[in-house]
Amino acid sequence: MSKARFELYTDIDGEYRWRLVHDNGNILADSGEGYASKQKAKQGIESVKRNVPEASVVEK
Repeated sequence: MSKARFELYTDIDGEYRWRLVHDNGNILADSGEGYASKQKAKQGIESVKRNVPEASVVEK
């Protein structure tokens, strides 16, 4: 079983961001935007955790 982890970090502009990293080092997802506070970035992580199991797959 692989283990992914969320990494919370500060970008070059001083904003908080997160990324979901597979245990092999590949980035699976990222916040796509910077957050002004660490708390808002953590809320973004929690939102992904809640919503991903129900995400649909759309083929284009």
